[in-house]
Amino acid sequence: MTIISLCTLEALARAAEALRDGKLIIFPTETVYGVGADASNASAVARIYEIKGRPKSHPVIVHIASLRDAQYWIESIPEYAVTLARNFWPGSMTLILPRSANAGDFLTGGQESIGLRVPAHPIALKLLEEFHRVGGNGIAAPSANLFGRVSPTTAEAAMEQLGDCLATDEMILDGGPCLVGIESTVIDCTSDSPRILRPGAITEQMIEEVTGIKLMEREDSIRVSGSLENHYAPKAKVLVSEFGCDGAGFIALADVETPPEHIRLASPQTVDEYARILYAALRDADNRGLDQVVLVPPVGAGLALAICDRIEKARTKS
Repeated sequence: MTIISLCTLEALARAAEALRDGKLIIFPTETVYGVGADASNASAVARIYEIKGRPKSHPVIVHIASLRDAQYWIESIPEYAVTLARNFWPGSMTLILPRSANAGDFLTGGQESIGLRVPAHPIALKLLEEFHRVGGNGIAAPSANLFGRVSPTTAEAAMEQLGDCLATDEMILDGGPCLVGIESTVIDCTSDSPRILRPGAITEQMIEEVTGIKLMEREDSIRVSGSLENHYAPKAKVLVSEFGCDGAGFIALADVETPPEHIRLASPQTVDEYARILYAALRDADNRGLDQVVLVPPVGAGLALAICDRIEKARTKS
């Protein structure tokens, strides 16, 4: 396994060729780091499931370089989904669309839909472009962590999780800390109106503003990445807005006072910063060997709801 800190065009070309040859590549996006494989290679994708301990029924998101590359993977796309793609791609938004025959069950968990995303990180985009140049159609890439655990937002965190599982000729591309810090918004586009299946940085208000369509109520009939009840969890027990034991970690906006005998892990100034540092702070709790970590979620709509979603799933498992 090689960590590449200087991601030159030559290095990205080598990574693309490795993907073509069935190897795994860990790479940065603006949301979290992903562990990627050629989305057309069933055995390579199966290896992602194996090293992560991911249930076979849990679908993966396919990353593509642009909207034009979606046609290989999908049977159809509603006009409002085209509008969403034109407004928010590249970006932290995944669209769930009716799959074509090219999207195998090993990607979709046996469902008749596929999740597609164009990431907004320059290294991810260049890797996708290079992969397209050598004949690839997309990179299947869930988060580069053990299934259910905290998603990595740095190359070092990804290496801690999966580095020992990679072969010597596989790579981790270091693109620095992720700028968004939580996973993409997942939007079901298989009906006449969109619906959010997983909240993220692209909010309900943003979606309705550009499409002019009122969102449908969320439902769980479609399985998507990060939708299981237990997810995003550190080893430490997560408590929400309550006192922990002496020596518990504490994460809250900067204007929230630290309780007595708690260890301040993060003091974000804004909701955006809260999302960006959340997973790193939870990982810090584990690195310190803390038994508990107390979180006070931000209040409000939009990104605050996405943060609350991740905290609730982390609490469920802890």
